[in-house]
Amino acid sequence: MGGLSVRREVCRLLPEESIIYLGDGKNCPYGSRSVEEVRELSVAAVDHLLGMGCKLIVVACNTATAAAIEHLRARYLDLPIVGMEPAIKPACLRTKSRVVGVLATERSLDGDLFRRTAARYGADIEVITAPGRGFVELVESDREQSDEAVKCVETVVKPMLARGADQIVLGCTHYPFLLDALKRASEGCEVEFVDPSAAVARRVKQLLEEYSLEASAGHKACHRFETFANEAYRQRLEQKAADTK
Repeated sequence: MGGLSVRREVCRLLPEESIIYLGDGKNCPYGSRSVEEVRELSVAAVDHLLGMGCKLIVVACNTATAAAIEHLRARYLDLPIVGMEPAIKPACLRTKSRVVGVLATERSLDGDLFRRTAARYGADIEVITAPGRGFVELVESDREQSDEAVKCVETVVKPMLARGADQIVLGCTHYPFLLDALKRASEGCEVEFVDPSAAVARRVKQLLEEYSLEASAGHKACHRFETFANEAYRQRLEQKAADTK
């Protein structure tokens, strides 16, 4: 379900582009899987989408990006592929307290991409990291608006706020769905939650132009939802996308 937060921004920026969304409800969550498993699942997803005629791939998952993006780019040399860049740079540039929090999965926090980005932009800033345990499951089960969700995010966010974080990076595409719960958990604190989805959409636009792959003006976009899970899950993807336009 998480990548729907990215899909939403791509749809807003590029309304004439057709989008096939593949949500791997069968194997979610990826965050605690091994690198090898995530790579295999990512290749299966890309092969499925290429079989349906896709011209550009967005890896709308931070865990899959951290574990598999370089592997995918080496495997599909002529295919433009956009991944999820950790939004540490804008958070570090905007922080006034010099303390930045990062919420992500264990696999993303352990990835080279995150480490390089944190080292580059957070050299003189305190970067606090924490896995959002249970966050993905809340979104997958449509419980992101519940009191349970608020209590779950409080256990992670409160310690960051107590240490002075005024920027908290949402390092998993599921986490923007928990924004209301995050705001309730941080009520009374001056903190900004940083979602990289809009930046990903801008990168998609840039690559479509660079590769001359843009949809023609006035093209009527088609939208389709796919999954490795069952039809009921596919219908839930479609409904959640409609509910979060």
